[in-house]
Amino acid sequence: MSPVHRVSPFWIVLGLVAAGYLGFWFAMLAATATYTSPGEVMEVLLSREIRYATLLSLVTCTASALLSAAVAVPVGYLMSRRRFPGHALVDAALDIPIVLPPMVVGICLLIFFQTRAGGLIEQAIPLTYTVGGVIVAQFVIAAAFAIRTMRNVFDHLSPRPEQVALTLGATPAQAFRHVTLPAARGGIFAAASVAWARSLGEFGPILVFAGATRMKTEVLPTSVWLAWSVGELEQGVAVSLLMIAISMIVLVAVKMTGERV
Repeated sequence: MSPVHRVSPFWIVLGLVAAGYLGFWFAMLAATATYTSPGEVMEVLLSREIRYATLLSLVTCTASALLSAAVAVPVGYLMSRRRFPGHALVDAALDIPIVLPPMVVGICLLIFFQTRAGGLIEQAIPLTYTVGGVIVAQFVIAAAFAIRTMRNVFDHLSPRPEQVALTLGATPAQAFRHVTLPAARGGIFAAASVAWARSLGEFGPILVFAGATRMKTEVLPTSVWLAWSVGELEQGVAVSLLMIAISMIVLVAVKMTGERV
């Protein structure tokens, strides 16, 4: 007979901590889901203002995710494969948008676009308090998460296939395009998905830089804020439930890629 394996009290304690944390989250989600009726939720989500905010969120999140991926792939590859003077400093600087308070990011954007350089950009493409501003506000933070994800992806990809391609006469750009990128497709999707989800939940920079004007720059997070600021709790809860559902779908999609983010 095989001996009975006893579970160490250490692992039991860790399991209880994890269960307590998850239980707290599920309790919050359950309370939110039962705060209002399905009929009231549907009535809110089908209203003209929320349909506009939902569509605008989908469009701006997609745009910011694509921009984030376009930046994250080359930057993540550079930080993973090359070491250069100041590498650690650049690595830390890339994480600044992650640790800065979101409202501060919005203030920095607003101030920058009042400078001479920012003014030149504004003359070509008006961004402050526009839909373009929503995309920029989402992008500046989402890109940092996408870069971190892509660096992790490239760190876990063996450089040997690239080295083989180089010995066969390929240029670094050709090795990157034909060898590394195909191997990193799942990671690119994961990085874009993380950026998309982060953009969906962005609030502070959007409120400061793009505003929260109904039927103009209103996205789902600002819809929640507008609803709660005037006491329309059911509307705020309905939009929150929609955002939770969308976030869960994105999370499942990322997990299905098998990438660690």
